[in-house]
Amino acid sequence: MNTTAPAAGDTASLLELGHQYYLPVYRPRELVLERGAGSRLWDSEGREYVDFAAGIAVCSLGHADPDLHAALVEQAGKVWHTSNIFYSEPPLRLAAELVGASRFAERVFFCNSGAEANEAAIKLVRKWAAARGRPPQQRVIVTFRGSFHGRTLAAVTATAQPKYQEGYEPLPGGFRYMDFNDIVQLETAMAAGDVAAVMLEPVQGEGGVVPAASGFLKQVRALCDRYDALLVLDEIQCGMGRTGTLFAHWQDDVVPDIVTLAKALGGGFPIGAMLAGPKVAQVMGVGAHGTTFGGNPLAAAVARVALRKLASPQIAANVSRQSHALREGLMAIGDETGVFAQVRGRGLMLGAVLGSEYAGRAGEILDHAAAHGLLLLQAGPDVLRLVPALNITDADVAEGLARLRKALAAFTGR
Repeated sequence: MNTTAPAAGDTASLLELGHQYYLPVYRPRELVLERGAGSRLWDSEGREYVDFAAGIAVCSLGHADPDLHAALVEQAGKVWHTSNIFYSEPPLRLAAELVGASRFAERVFFCNSGAEANEAAIKLVRKWAAARGRPPQQRVIVTFRGSFHGRTLAAVTATAQPKYQEGYEPLPGGFRYMDFNDIVQLETAMAAGDVAAVMLEPVQGEGGVVPAASGFLKQVRALCDRYDALLVLDEIQCGMGRTGTLFAHWQDDVVPDIVTLAKALGGGFPIGAMLAGPKVAQVMGVGAHGTTFGGNPLAAAVARVALRKLASPQIAANVSRQSHALREGLMAIGDETGVFAQVRGRGLMLGAVLGSEYAGRAGEILDHAAAHGLLLLQAGPDVLRLVPALNITDADVAEGLARLRKALAAFTGR
């Protein structure tokens, strides 16, 4: 077996390492990204890309942000890890700042990813129901078809998409699936009296970039209050300024009981968080849950800077302006090419839905886009997903749209 490290810039050899040693659960584009600055990336061959993917809505301040870099370097010179057997300053400060920013939370649990944040939320719901004397069969969590809550076993069961669950049976019990934005169906389900929580994304990401309908979250909140259930909002992808406000649910004028965060919270450094409101903040005692790496001082130091910047009026204003520019550009491209049937989403979380002639071919378009210097995502086979950095510039938006036009011309052969 040849394990000799490839020479710097030897793209073919680097790709072969991935083909040989990675568990084959991904299909990355055949390129090796090497460095980035703002909303531009360069691969190992020196090719430049406009980044409309941001590491799946993670790098919301772009690449190599100087303030995040400075926070990481400063903390790296102090202490990297303590575990939760001891305190360190960055996560203590971050916890207080998140509670203050949230407008509802009293306590925070730190972890390392969105899946872990949702696992913590699921466990907290069950603990809360148990503390109220509810037997296991009355601790049901309702989620919605098209949702995505993570890849761990409970989180993938909460994810109401069979394609993510196939082959992992038997799945944990205690979940029930409803159609997104169907309040009548939800009320019928909750009337059974066994629902402990409703868990949803204010904007479904993996499910196709589908926002909650106007008024839907307020109706869900009212049902939760009527039937003594918790409202859990998964803002892992749509939170931290992505939809135009720091928390997506602010636009729906609701107060949740639990919110989960990750992705943009660390600006690219892995961190997750579960925010707990007054009903549940005291439910878990010592030993009820835990993590070795959660609340890592490096991650927390970076997240403190990211939170401050993402909460700024400047970011909100830029999200609004660039969302309008991207929508207008995508709709114009759709009119010109016939590739897009609809553009939907909120803020800088947008989905371009493919027309019937091109249904199922989102992956092909991603390949053409990469070949033309543009990094995109998909949300299923029928939707292109655009989640660029929230500080993306006018020039980068314009250039990215120009490259998309060329990519679609190659895709359609026109």
